[in-house]
Amino acid sequence: MKLWATVLCLILACACAHAATPARGRTPLWQPAGGLKQTPIWPAMPPDAQPMPGPETVTIRTEQVGGRPWRAVTNVATPTMTVYPPTGRNTGAVVVVFPGGGFEVLAIDLEGSEICDWLTTRGITCVLLKYRVPSATYDWHCHCRPHNFALSVPSLQDAQRTLRLVRFHARDWHIDPHRIGVIGFSAGGYLVAEASTNYRRRLYPPVDAADHESARPDFALAIYPGHLTRGDGKLNPNVPVTADTPPTFILQAGNDDVDGVQQALVYYTALQAAGVPAELHVYAHGGHAFGLRRTGEPITAWTDLADTWLRTIGISAR
Repeated sequence: MKLWATVLCLILACACAHAATPARGRTPLWQPAGGLKQTPIWPAMPPDAQPMPGPETVTIRTEQVGGRPWRAVTNVATPTMTVYPPTGRNTGAVVVVFPGGGFEVLAIDLEGSEICDWLTTRGITCVLLKYRVPSATYDWHCHCRPHNFALSVPSLQDAQRTLRLVRFHARDWHIDPHRIGVIGFSAGGYLVAEASTNYRRRLYPPVDAADHESARPDFALAIYPGHLTRGDGKLNPNVPVTADTPPTFILQAGNDDVDGVQQALVYYTALQAAGVPAELHVYAHGGHAFGLRRTGEPITAWTDLADTWLRTIGISAR
């Protein structure tokens, strides 16, 4: 019986977002296209560094999204950022991208580099964060996850550090230090909420001058976020929304069976109660983990809504 319980637990784990999808093949370590370079965000070892279960690996996932496979990076011990410069007129705005993947892997193209390709055409500088995964305390090897509402501390440390670095380099990068946003998908959407509500928490000691900058995003986009409610209609207490939480755009599908629509509804309700400008879009269909790849589902045109919202708050050039 013990053996069957273990087998059942592993089978159930396959339902987790991204993390349990079988790989079709392995490729060399992920590198950004176009001659762009990854830059380590920590000058030495990251804080609270933990040994990874193996070397950093890129896998090509077997399932198709928008008719194409997607790449997943795991065992990230050295977090990096990649700066994508805007094309055309520079608006001075910048967005830090948090790919999803259940804090187990990173959907590095589907919810990462492809997002930067969209944002840069809007005159926005894009910073793709390859944050640490697996990220404690998240462990997807069983279906019994008591940690499902904990802070993903290593990932949040990486997010805070990156926001501070972006603000520190604002003059060099020709960006406005008061127009720095974040966008995240699935687990990355939760990281958006974590960064938006925990920016005053000092999760690591300062390592250089950049760490004296603020880690608060000026605006945020949470796309099919998870971990925001226990399903009881109450907000996860680890994302304490206040009146200072940045303006937020939220998108989710009503039939999302990975991170249900209650995640978006509860977070939006909390933002409204705190007087935070927020915009919520819920579609009847669309599922989960589609990035911005167009399919037959209307929800995959969500970037049109986001473009309008970014214009409304004075960020996008379109």
